[in-house]
Amino acid sequence: MTPRMKVILVVLLSAQFMLAVDFSILNVALPIIGEGLGFTLANLQWITTSFALCAAGFTLLFGRVADLFGRKRLFLGALAVLGISSLVGGFAPTPEVLIAARVFQGLATAAMTPAGLSLLTTSFPEGPLRDKALGLNGALMSAGFTSGAILGGLLTDLLSWRWAFFINVPVVVVVLIVAPLVINDSRMNDRPKLDMPGALLVTGGLLAVVFGLTQAGEAGWGSTVALGSLALGAVLLAAFYAVERKVAAPLVPLQVLGRRTVAWGNIAGLVAFLTETSLVFLLTLYLQNVLGFTPMAAGLSFAVLGLGTVLGGVFAPRVIGWTSAKSTLLIGGIVQAAATFALLALGTDQATMWLLLLGTFVGGVGNMFVIVGFMVTATSGLPDHEQGLATGLATMTQQVGITMGTPIMSAIANSAMVGAGVVAILDGLSVAIAANATIVLLGVLASAFFLRGKQKAAA
Repeated sequence: MTPRMKVILVVLLSAQFMLAVDFSILNVALPIIGEGLGFTLANLQWITTSFALCAAGFTLLFGRVADLFGRKRLFLGALAVLGISSLVGGFAPTPEVLIAARVFQGLATAAMTPAGLSLLTTSFPEGPLRDKALGLNGALMSAGFTSGAILGGLLTDLLSWRWAFFINVPVVVVVLIVAPLVINDSRMNDRPKLDMPGALLVTGGLLAVVFGLTQAGEAGWGSTVALGSLALGAVLLAAFYAVERKVAAPLVPLQVLGRRTVAWGNIAGLVAFLTETSLVFLLTLYLQNVLGFTPMAAGLSFAVLGLGTVLGGVFAPRVIGWTSAKSTLLIGGIVQAAATFALLALGTDQATMWLLLLGTFVGGVGNMFVIVGFMVTATSGLPDHEQGLATGLATMTQQVGITMGTPIMSAIANSAMVGAGVVAILDGLSVAIAANATIVLLGVLASAFFLRGKQKAAA
């Protein structure tokens, strides 16, 4: 790796880590923000929902825009929007201003993530260097999600929740200064017309699905609004597929989706993000509602998970080099499933705390093997002009997986809680943890069966 490549890697990874932190940094601070700005209890969830809707709903569109109009230009423009919206959010005097800032943060994330990933994949040749870059990216993205909860608690307790927004600004300034000097732009020489019908349908469909999932997490899976939104999303996405079959310059060429590595690689990634992020939610409930930990103590307990994901991201490219992306993905899934099943032995006192720490550490390593294996699988073998689309799909998979996991596991846990008290809570969480591990196993079986053929190992 040349010195210039190292600088590019540091710049892009810094930006991606910051985006991952933004997903979770406000979770711990929500009650305090509500009190400070006068949010009603019903509207408090929009601080996270507004961000998640935009981050997931517009990702695929921006991934294709990056291919057509320039990844570097989109990356830098979105970075500037993120910095401005973070300042606005930090100084927000009213709920309306804060929600607007979160909307623009979500849009900036939807643009920056696929543009940054495609710049990463096109800056490093396919093989060991790209695998290493994707491994570090995956490690920092996952560690950033975990670190956000810890950092949010520390900033809120020691300074103010407003610093959860302000912390983005110095990172944005540094990246905006350095990135133009080292990153080369890449785009199609012959730019086709943007598929607007497809863009509107897929964006509307994803927004409806994500909104339905968040409403299901708030009001339950029997909610009319949740079911109606999910149904609308399914209809719009089906219409999107029909449009893409006929349009001359589709937003998502179906031959790309028809590639087994792209389709099943993204399904494996969806399972990885859905299960691990929702497991953090379940274990947060366990630590606070069963063991009686404070929010900060619960957040700090996940430091071992962050360490596991970093180690997994460092070693996954080496395992890919020794074996293949598919084998790494399968090994990681088996390890993650075993570590998650082990958590069923957690009890109502702190005597089994060692099991939680060990299980989350080992599961974090396995989960990161799956994520790196998925990223390499889903972006390999494609020409540079399709990298924005491929990374846009991968980013959409990540955002939707993060959004889906919590409402699904919350519904399972709540339905399994019979009665009240610590034992009832633990029983409900145990059922959800078992379901979580089972989904991981099903993902492993699907990958083993459908990702046939040997993926080229990095050498």
